[in-house]
Amino acid sequence: MAVPKRKTSKARRDKRRASSYTLNKKTSMECPQCHEQKLPHRVCKSCGYYRNKEVMSVE
Repeated sequence: MAVPKRKTSKARRDKRRASSYTLNKKTSMECPQCHEQKLPHRVCKSCGYYRNKEVMSVE
């Protein structure tokens, strides 16, 4: 069985652990109807359209 030759320092250990804590940037796209920014694969909040069809009415 493999055994580490030297003790892993706290800095090296913490650098490895820190990579999983980063936040991912949310992607957005332009709505083809009203040209507002919206999340992909979701109904536009400003006009209510999804895939060039009105899905919900916006007041």
